[in-house]
Amino acid sequence: MAKTVCIIGGGVVGCMTALALAKRGFKVTMVERGEVAKQSQGASSWAGAGILFPLLPWHYNDALNMQVLAGARQYSALSAELLAETGIDVGYLVSGMTILNHDTAKAIGWCESNYVQFTQKNNQLMLPNVGQIRPPRLMQALRAYLIKLGVNIIENTVLRPMKKDFAQLISNQGDEFTADYYVIASGAWSADLSEEITIKPMRGQMLRYANVAHLAHHIMYKDGVYIVPRKDGELLIGSTVEDVGFNTNVTFSALNTLKLAAQTMIPELKNQQVAQHWTGLRPCLMPIDSLPMVAQHPILEHLFINTGHFRYGLTIAPLSADIISHLIV
Repeated sequence: MAKTVCIIGGGVVGCMTALALAKRGFKVTMVERGEVAKQSQGASSWAGAGILFPLLPWHYNDALNMQVLAGARQYSALSAELLAETGIDVGYLVSGMTILNHDTAKAIGWCESNYVQFTQKNNQLMLPNVGQIRPPRLMQALRAYLIKLGVNIIENTVLRPMKKDFAQLISNQGDEFTADYYVIASGAWSADLSEEITIKPMRGQMLRYANVAHLAHHIMYKDGVYIVPRKDGELLIGSTVEDVGFNTNVTFSALNTLKLAAQTMIPELKNQQVAQHWTGLRPCLMPIDSLPMVAQHPILEHLFINTGHFRYGLTIAPLSADIISHLIV
């Protein structure tokens, strides 16, 4: 008889974990506080830009860079698999990325040490092999694939442990859940489930322009702001990093800051109207430079934790899902 797993959280990390376990023969139930693959303020899996690279890796530690790059390498095959199984094109594209106003010596040194292809011209570092994915389409494809594999998806449901041993959970509707294994993958809300998780939300605000992608032929990054062109003509501008709790409101100050920053890279945007402005809540472990928590609970052998990916949840998700599934196996 197949072992049962209850995954708490239906964002990209939860979905990837459910996929990895379902493909290994587990009977998987995934419980999401909202709706999987649906737009909602605060849902970081839907809200992100989908850049498959650690932005400025020469400013990060080697362990995080290794995880981000390892996860990113899986997306070419994963996108092809999702298209074959669901018919949904998740928008995987190797578009390249240009970084402006960077620390030239440090950046080039990192690229050379890590065998990352680059070209350097007029203080612009071009990384031609950086890819991107479209998070809303990725989430839709993952949802469809999980349903096809028989994963039981329960939405609009909040779970909490009935006892500290995490042997049984109860929902906000009073329903009880039991499984052989549990995986906490609730992003910014993970601390509600286990006192071992010291996590907080970090709000990120994003903008979208329509029908202007011809103004940028690849991803652009400058002074903390990035521009991501899509094949259908959209441009995404992101993003802020704000310690404001679970506040998912958009703000005029962020709108103005992102617009002005984007216009320094593409002056033609001064004459364009913003088509959409939204937020997402990234799960940030404390201290802020911590690696994601992807591990078995130190005491409870049936409990696993997969959270705290901050701004790299989408990129690292395939790798952390593999780690959790191997630990459970």
